[in-house]
Amino acid sequence: MMIEQAEKWKKRMTALFFIFCIALCGVLIKAYLDGKFDSAETLQQYIAGFGLLAPVVLVTVQAVQVVLPVLPGFLGCIVGAVMFGWAGGFWCNYIGISMGSLIAFILARKYGQGLVSKMFPGKKYDKWAGWAAESKSYTVLLFLGMVLPLFPDDYFCYFTGITKMSFRKFAAIIIVGKPWCILAYSIIFSTAAS
Repeated sequence: MMIEQAEKWKKRMTALFFIFCIALCGVLIKAYLDGKFDSAETLQQYIAGFGLLAPVVLVTVQAVQVVLPVLPGFLGCIVGAVMFGWAGGFWCNYIGISMGSLIAFILARKYGQGLVSKMFPGKKYDKWAGWAAESKSYTVLLFLGMVLPLFPDDYFCYFTGITKMSFRKFAAIIIVGKPWCILAYSIIFSTAAS
């Protein structure tokens, strides 16, 4: 009896979470289509419109921009630093981008190569899949990609989900590698804004 109730509760919570995710994506896609993500200024106005919830909205936007790599994540780093200073912007961006990276990995692990091959354009998928399967230095490349700016790390979060790397190892790379570039962006953009 308790097991049945636990299963029902689990199914209801999963359904509610799924509905929440669809609604959230709908809201963000509408904002994107309305031009709220066209520039740092429009994104800043959009996020500022949420008042006290603005940091939560920025964290959410940064998580979603990793999961749906069509959204401009670089703008979120600028907006966070301008709105909340270098420290507040750093934490909002770091938490959001790290959460999105972990979600992308989990989605790739669950839905496999079919999903990931759609994320990588054309022959790039075959090239990287072959290299990652054979390479002993993929972990090093992934770590450097998290540390260095302008690396297509959103795609590599998905791609790593279909490798043999464990979630624990991937999470450690994200936690240790992600903050440095985001911290540098936060300090640079906060200084430029003052």
